[in-house]
Amino acid sequence: MSSRREFLSTMLGGAALIGAGRLLGAADGKRTIGLGFSLYGMKSLPLADALKACASVGYDGVELPVMPDWPGDSAKLSAEARRDFLVQMNDQGLRLAAIMENLPALGDDAQHAANLERLKRACALAAELTQADKLPLVETILGGNAGEFEAVKDRLVSRLKEWAKIAEGAKVTVAVKAHVSNATQRPGQLKWLLEQVASPYLKGAYDYSHFQVQELKLGETMAQLLPHSAFIHVKDTEHSLGKRGFLLPGEGTIDYREYFRLLAASKYRGDVVVEVSGQVSSQPGYDPLIASRKCYNHLAPAMRAAAIVRE
Repeated sequence: MSSRREFLSTMLGGAALIGAGRLLGAADGKRTIGLGFSLYGMKSLPLADALKACASVGYDGVELPVMPDWPGDSAKLSAEARRDFLVQMNDQGLRLAAIMENLPALGDDAQHAANLERLKRACALAAELTQADKLPLVETILGGNAGEFEAVKDRLVSRLKEWAKIAEGAKVTVAVKAHVSNATQRPGQLKWLLEQVASPYLKGAYDYSHFQVQELKLGETMAQLLPHSAFIHVKDTEHSLGKRGFLLPGEGTIDYREYFRLLAASKYRGDVVVEVSGQVSSQPGYDPLIASRKCYNHLAPAMRAAAIVRE
């Protein structure tokens, strides 16, 4: 059976992409993985417009940023706005894959206390925006400075254990991401943190772009982190030009056909969500609608080629 999204096509440069959405259904035992778009790349749009745009392109779900001054700011999103958002997601046939936060774990005690309160709000929002049995997770980077992991790793473990207690109390998974510019830069470092905390409610968020700019190999990083990960971000890089910047998927050198072939062979079940870097969205002339279509038109065929069943 085909998803209704197989009958949606999006035009980019005059070319139509036909045949999005689920391929055959999960009964044949193939891996089911959703393709989503983070509203981090649509800050300029009202939430309702962003959801309509993502659904019209063909995405299965979205990620909702809840940081201060964003449309989904957890401290300002009213009860009515939350209800409306949930109704709009359901009406558009979208799933809330994740809630995005920005909780630098190595701040002072006051910052740590503020982070714990924001994490509590994010977890409460995740529970409130649950759709049937689909509970979104909370995703964040960890902050700190590149190169200081050994000096701060024990402090990170201590604070992440406090995060895990909050997550366990809310029954919400928190996924933390290694970042090339943060203290936790490399897959082995993130894996070590997760093993030290040893909580089923604290998982990894895998984003190969941050490893590619460090010249790490795709297959090796997947082997290290996917067994510990509950969430995936995708974007591209321009590292091959001697830079350390980020691009939209398809604009750089990541081979997404190979990426999804390896992903399909793994045990990962979850969502793959496009994250448009602020390096891209802050550029003059950036159009979130064009960007979302361009990303989809590159990634959806690569997922189909890997025989990944969309859900």
